[in-house]
Parts: sequence; C-alpha cells; structure tokens
Amino acid sequence: MAKKRSPKARDWRSRISINPQICFGKPCIKGTRIWVSLILDFLADGTSVEEILEDYPQLTREDIQACIAYGAEVARERFVPIPMEMRS
Repeated sequence: MAKKRSPKARDWRSRISINPQICFGKPCIKGTRIWVSLILDFLADGTSVEEILEDYPQLTREDIQACIAYGAEVARERFVPIPMEMRS
C-alpha cells in the first residue's frame, strides 16, 4: 500500500532554491551551491546518506530528504522517455 506523503516531504521548498544568478539556475540546497541533482546522483549510485553527510558536513539529513522530495515532485510533472524493450 502506498504511503501518504508526509508534510515534511512536501516542505522541500523551504530547503531548495532556484536562482538564475547561482549555479546557472539549477536547483540547489539553500545557502549552498550544491546541486540537488548531485545529491540525487550520489544516492542513485549507492552512496549512503551518512557518506554524503560526512563529505558535505554543511548539509543535514533534512536537506537530503528535501532533494529526494524535489526529485519526486519533478518526476510527477515530467518524465524522461525510455525506449521500450520488445519481447520476442
């Protein structure tokens, strides 16, 4: 059964910013120049939250959760086409 999104997960806007003058307008964790996509790439590659926090001590667990929530929000609004596999 799908779990309801928590208010905390919906609160990514308080931790993610987009400013055309910072990092070419890419979504960043507020107060940093750390791209949301960088954190999502780390997680996708298997880096643990703890490892990210060790490497980026200025971040919090909530910042990383905000990146995941932002990624989920974007995925609901837009998708990247993936070629379908044809079964024989």
